[in-house]
Amino acid sequence: VPPEKPVNITCWSKNMKDLTCKWAPGTEGETFLHTNYTLKYKLRWYGRDNTCQEYHTAGPYSCHIPKDLALFTPYEIWVEASNRLGVAVSDVVMLDILDVVTTDPPSDVHVSRVGDLEDQLSVRWSSPPALKDFLFQAKYQIQYRVEDSSEWKVVDDVGNQTSCRLAGLRPGTVYFVQVRCNPFGIYGSKKAGIWSDWSNPTAASTPRSERTAGGCDPKGGEQNTTLRRELKQFFGWVKKHAYGCSNLGIKLYDQWRVWLQKSHKTRNQVGKEP
Repeated sequence: VPPEKPVNITCWSKNMKDLTCKWAPGTEGETFLHTNYTLKYKLRWYGRDNTCQEYHTAGPYSCHIPKDLALFTPYEIWVEASNRLGVAVSDVVMLDILDVVTTDPPSDVHVSRVGDLEDQLSVRWSSPPALKDFLFQAKYQIQYRVEDSSEWKVVDDVGNQTSCRLAGLRPGTVYFVQVRCNPFGIYGSKKAGIWSDWSNPTAASTPRSERTAGGCDPKGGEQNTTLRRELKQFFGWVKKHAYGCSNLGIKLYDQWRVWLQKSHKTRNQVGKEP
């Protein structure tokens, strides 16, 4: 039978000089006759037809245009399928290279403990190098999961910073962490880019809790009393150690958390003695 019309054309650029496109062969898939696919493209208003040359670079129905692409001008892109019984042409896709930019995943992802804090991990990474010479912002996402689970939790509000602290984690637990990047605002483009793949998983473990070993959680009626007591401890510690500083930053709070955990450990050790 004649070929089906190719569908679902999607394209992306890794460095704003190239373009890779993929498509699907049609609702019925391949026919019983050998079918050739040709990706064609041209500048929207005044360009001549060009033919992509590097096929199967991103799978069986794909082609890569390595260079000589223009910015700030939309392209028309389509795919022609042909066999001995006929030709079928896809719908035309119009796009600007600046609107389909993606990157490699962030590199050098490091996950480490935050001192002795039992419920936190610090994540740091490097921005993708391919776009370092271009004017753009970047959005990052983090996802993480515990070692024995397949369910990922996503941190969506990282913004354009290249570090983040994960909080509310389980003590003494191994976590796997991944990061991905979305370039946006390149040369003033109004559209977000395309999310990169996730980085390879990086593992780290939170410190093991000694405070809860052999004990039990406070009951609901005791939680408010515990909170008031620990707040009183915190402000007493600030008065003693902060030397009149009124800026209670996160580092100061972390120092108190470490001190508090050490005091709990000391109490537990005294309580275990005869």
